[in-house]
Amino acid sequence: MSAPVLYLMICGAGPADHVERVVKLAQEDGWDVWCIATPSAVEYFLGLDALAELTGHPVRTGQQRAGQPALPKAVAVVVAPATYNTINKWAAGIADTYVLTQLAELTGLGLPIAVLPFVNTALANNRVFHRSVAELRESGVTVLFGEDGFVPHPPRTGGQVMDSYPWHLALEAITAGRGTVEHDRVAERDFRRG
Repeated sequence: MSAPVLYLMICGAGPADHVERVVKLAQEDGWDVWCIATPSAVEYFLGLDALAELTGHPVRTGQQRAGQPALPKAVAVVVAPATYNTINKWAAGIADTYVLTQLAELTGLGLPIAVLPFVNTALANNRVFHRSVAELRESGVTVLFGEDGFVPHPPRTGGQVMDSYPWHLALEAITAGRGTVEHDRVAERDFRRG
């Protein structure tokens, strides 16, 4: 039996420099990790070849091209690090990058999605950000923000919190969601057998 597929959506923020940490944790948990990255993550933070070697899959950065294999169907999604920009655009329904287009579709499909933001206190204090977090939560997305998730840092101190970025919380959230999805599939199968 093949490992369940996890989409890891990577945005352009400091923790992306250390994304191998969550990839390894997910692989230890039995996930087959497929990375999808925003343009800024690719430009400023990621080593695509090293990440492809670690996961065994090329990093997807845009729409499927001719001759390129399609992404396998995912069981769950982690968005980490999730930037202020991506969270606000996603909540507003803007799909102007491949990552945002995928997130719009995956949200509509009801897949378990865990979002681990990386924002400073100034960005987190904006009303629009709070509205976006609330909108995503109302859409069934688990946004790990606040005391039980990511706690914002003061501006210009992001480099000091890299080692404490709580990657594991996103995996715990989707693992809980995976159990629910599996339970629902079994219940649906049993119902159809009638």
